[in-house]
Amino acid sequence: MSYQEPMLRENALKDQVIIVTGGGSGLGKSMTKYFLELGAKVAITSRDLDKLQNTAQELMQATGGEVLAVTCDVRYYDQVESMLQQVLDKWGKVDGLLNNAAGNFISPTERLSANAFDVIIDIVLKGTKNCTLALGKHWIGIKQPKSTVLNIVTTYAYTGSAYVVPSATAKAGVLAMTRSLAVEWAKYGIRFNAIAPGPFPTKGAWDRLLPGDLANKLDPAKRVPVGRVGEHQELANLAAYLMSNFSAYINGEVITIDGGEWLKGAGEMNDLEQVPSEMWDRLEMMIKGKK
Repeated sequence: MSYQEPMLRENALKDQVIIVTGGGSGLGKSMTKYFLELGAKVAITSRDLDKLQNTAQELMQATGGEVLAVTCDVRYYDQVESMLQQVLDKWGKVDGLLNNAAGNFISPTERLSANAFDVIIDIVLKGTKNCTLALGKHWIGIKQPKSTVLNIVTTYAYTGSAYVVPSATAKAGVLAMTRSLAVEWAKYGIRFNAIAPGPFPTKGAWDRLLPGDLANKLDPAKRVPVGRVGEHQELANLAAYLMSNFSAYINGEVITIDGGEWLKGAGEMNDLEQVPSEMWDRLEMMIKGKK
């Protein structure tokens, strides 16, 4: 058995309906695929409907599962409510929510506009709040006996990190929300947990965060004690376990999956101190060019 192989038994998520925000690409897509392979029905959301629909078709062909693509900007509560209603209209229920939608960029904080800071806070913290509140109110209102919320945070949610201050701030808020609601809403049968991934490369996000040859100069594998970056299946295995009934006694936990990286050196982006000031202008232009 390899760490690159699926972990749970067949049909471990059978008949569950799961909403995955930011499910059209990257890690969200990888986790969605495994949920489908385990028998779940999955609604994927983001702002890009064309990408969602293409991803939905690809995943349904690959797994034989059911995927619903729903456009939704999680920054706006009314859009979240509309998205939830579309899922309920399609399948009649929701069992789990994976808050995966996020945004990030690297920059010295003094170079950020107030709006740039707000964009990250709004997607990560406000978006997670909007989805959690909408689903929580629904589950509590119908007295659903059990449901699960899984939040994707980061290892620097514990420590903070230079050069990604909006993301660190927002993810720390999501971490606090996870632990707080795990206690408050357990009486309603709602479990809350979070995953703090280390480096799991994805094409789009890593190109924006570490453009050009910066990825080679700041090779994240060199920071990881086990000597490699993560495989998407490893994260998908953990997410599926925490979403499944096998983890029914796990509540309020934040599980780090990073090969020991954060223990080796807190603050994932702190090495950006090595970037000379004149290079930031070039990096900013390269990052903007990737959007």
